[in-house]
Amino acid sequence: MSVDPTAIATWANLVTVARMFISPVMFILIPEDRAGSWIALGAWFLLCVSDGIDGYLARRHGSTNFGAFVDPLADKFLVLLAMITLIDRNVFWWLPVIIIFAREFTMSLYRVFVGTRGVSVPASKIAKWKTIAQQLSVALAIAPLTALRATWSWKSLLWVSVVLALISFGQYMWRAHRNNAMSRMAHAS
Repeated sequence: MSVDPTAIATWANLVTVARMFISPVMFILIPEDRAGSWIALGAWFLLCVSDGIDGYLARRHGSTNFGAFVDPLADKFLVLLAMITLIDRNVFWWLPVIIIFAREFTMSLYRVFVGTRGVSVPASKIAKWKTIAQQLSVALAIAPLTALRATWSWKSLLWVSVVLALISFGQYMWRAHRNNAMSRMAHAS
């Protein structure tokens, strides 16, 4: 059974919106002492898994315009607020997070801009890997076993996510440039 693409009240959308509303609780659970927290890690794991659940539901029952717009925003909201919380707790350095934030903000504006023209910009494979690297860097930074004893793990993943963010951004901009050039050539013919 496929849902109407204009529907808002779907199971997938419910999971996405619930993830956005529940995520601030997780940020409160991140401890001040940098030692990590099993409870915060468990909450983070559930929030990250819920992204897969809403994706599964959308693929099974059909995606909606609302879900296509809100799901990437929910991912960005979740990851960026966790990273900002970790900056506040003196765990993450602000520079990689600023780079990631700038990329995400610019891509969101771009998606809104081209969306008004009826163009959809689905996530690339590299962008999906970027999200996974971001989620893992946060997970390892709040996991009690790695928060203080293996800082190299989450610091490395944070920088890997920066590199993937910049590569995927470059891909999107190259595709936009190429599509623009092809469109101009088609109109000139």
